[in-house]
Amino acid sequence: MKAFKQFALAIWSGMIFVSGMAQSSPEYTIDVTVEGLNNDTVYLAHYYGNKLYYADTTITDASGHLQFPGQPFEKCGKHAIVIPGPKYFEFMAVTEDIVIKTKASDPTKHVEVIESEENRVFYAFLNFISQRRAIAAPNEQMLGDSTASPEQVAAARKVLTELGEEVAAEQQRILSEESDKLFAKYLNMVLEPTIPEAPKNIANAQELQYRWYLDHYWDRVDFEDPRLVHDGSFHQFLDNYWTRVLPQVPDTLLNSADRLIAKAKGNDEMFKYITHYITFNSESSQVMCMDKVFVHMIDTYYQTGQAVWMSEEQLQKVIDRANELRDSQCGSIIPNIILPGLDQEQWVSLYDVEAKYIAVLIWESTCGHCKKELPKYKELYKEWHPKGLEIFAIGNDFEPEPWQEFVEKNEYTDWINVSDNPLINAQDSASTLIYSGVTTLKSLNFRTTFDVFATPKVLLLDKNKKIIGKQIGAEQLGDILGRLEEMERKGIPY
Repeated sequence: MKAFKQFALAIWSGMIFVSGMAQSSPEYTIDVTVEGLNNDTVYLAHYYGNKLYYADTTITDASGHLQFPGQPFEKCGKHAIVIPGPKYFEFMAVTEDIVIKTKASDPTKHVEVIESEENRVFYAFLNFISQRRAIAAPNEQMLGDSTASPEQVAAARKVLTELGEEVAAEQQRILSEESDKLFAKYLNMVLEPTIPEAPKNIANAQELQYRWYLDHYWDRVDFEDPRLVHDGSFHQFLDNYWTRVLPQVPDTLLNSADRLIAKAKGNDEMFKYITHYITFNSESSQVMCMDKVFVHMIDTYYQTGQAVWMSEEQLQKVIDRANELRDSQCGSIIPNIILPGLDQEQWVSLYDVEAKYIAVLIWESTCGHCKKELPKYKELYKEWHPKGLEIFAIGNDFEPEPWQEFVEKNEYTDWINVSDNPLINAQDSASTLIYSGVTTLKSLNFRTTFDVFATPKVLLLDKNKKIIGKQIGAEQLGDILGRLEEMERKGIPY
């Protein structure tokens, strides 16, 4: 049991596996005999994307025979029988009786399909590939052999080329002759299409071919078949599209997400998988401003009651997380921050700052990384302040004295410095200041407003106080400012 846990890594705390979908009663059976087992515990596992999860368990008889009920159509897909070791072999669970025999010593190698047309096709292809790999191995080794003669290398290349052509021909045969098989649909997703040649004398031929590839990428997927998500090929296909094919630009990804999810409407399994994948990926992404995609996903698909697979508690957690990021997401107008300045007497408003660019820099005097970065920001400020940059630095220290001392000692007084203190955050004082209009709740709660879990944290604003960048270091900020200036010179909006 413990060893099998390596197959069952939960995705996003297991949130995606609570399904409200009604399931029909299976009419088929999965009948397996594993020579060498005797009253042993065996598991039925199913793929969800590229991960394997428990589905059922049983005990063999003395001759290694076992039986599981067949899966309802929407849960069919690539499955596995897991035996002690653990060892396992895969098969295609579809709506037909499946009878398979194998041996415990090497269950994948010794699979014999007694009944199931789907698995005959599946294992015929696996055996075909295994035989070609055996032929390819010594020839691949020959290519890496520095002592091989040119004639030997040429011969090895010829063999490998012919093998590649054989494999391609067999794949196309399956797609043509076995198109009704689920395995053929999986295979179709991993085979790259042939991109048409661009017309001659076209200056942007590569761009034209990319647009064709992008426009036809999802032609290989049957959006009406819920079984496609139950194999790693679908995850690989989706992941490649989201992280490599699409430009890693949040606005582009956001629009592409909506178009893709719209294709999956009506297919509950696919809608769930794609929606969850994009939501999780955007929350955990290191790409700047991907929080914008995450918040959009929560607002569009989760808060509207479409994430029926989640419990109320799980749903509330992701909604709360989106709300934590809402005020600091790219593309939004930043909330006004009104806090006392360096003297802790005069209140300073972010909205009163007039500048072409404003970097909101949240830092603290005890932060080692801040101490390394602040001198870089100081140099950056000297270079870019004449060009329109202002820095609105918020001290994250809970006591003002260390912050004041650090700022003055290191001469970080050219830019705007603000911070809070225990006195103004006391309940009675805070309420009075808020109700009298001196400051705001979001100002006094700036750590929550801007989701501050580590410092330094930087938000780059345009002249309208719109967030155009975040989570950037001083050097990266300089690069971004340079690109923004270049875009302005060329008349390109940002």
